[in-house]
Amino acid sequence: MLKADIRRKFLARRRALSEEEVTRRSDRLRNLLIQQFPTDNWQWLHVFLPILHQKEPNTWPIISEFLHEESPVKLAVPVVQADGHTLRHYHLSPDTQLVENRWGIPEPVGAVEVQPAQLDAVLVPLLAFDETGHRVGYGKGFYDHFLGQCRPDTVRIGLSLEPPVPRITDAWPGDVRLHACITPEKVWRFEQ
Repeated sequence: MLKADIRRKFLARRRALSEEEVTRRSDRLRNLLIQQFPTDNWQWLHVFLPILHQKEPNTWPIISEFLHEESPVKLAVPVVQADGHTLRHYHLSPDTQLVENRWGIPEPVGAVEVQPAQLDAVLVPLLAFDETGHRVGYGKGFYDHFLGQCRPDTVRIGLSLEPPVPRITDAWPGDVRLHACITPEKVWRFEQ
């Protein structure tokens, strides 16, 4: 399938989900992340803050798992820059104040910047993914650019409310593939 067709289809499927179903699936994503990944080995986990009215996977249960003083894992979150094309990343602590931006995404105010090279793992937002680890997002390229700045050993983990499509036919070499993708049913792992 082509990215544009996948984007259209999966946006419609997501919009059709009830809030209760999004919550149920998101809780399952959190459980599988904690059960299946060596989070104790990570110093920095990058997590997106969800646009809840868009019915994105709710990452707040994951954030709650690590957002306390005793956690050895520190959290980083993205902020879209004024140019509308790039992301910068900031430490999310229990004291961080959040303010919604123009897209309804919560962003940290006055937080310490975190460099992509510091990150041990990144939770990647997506609309859909395929059985080889390619993903379809909203089409702005934010995460392909950002993931290209991370260390080669930074673990790229997608969070999907849906199972994969067999193949994204118009994936190109600049698309950064996932190492794994968590769905409510299972963790998909991809050869690199």
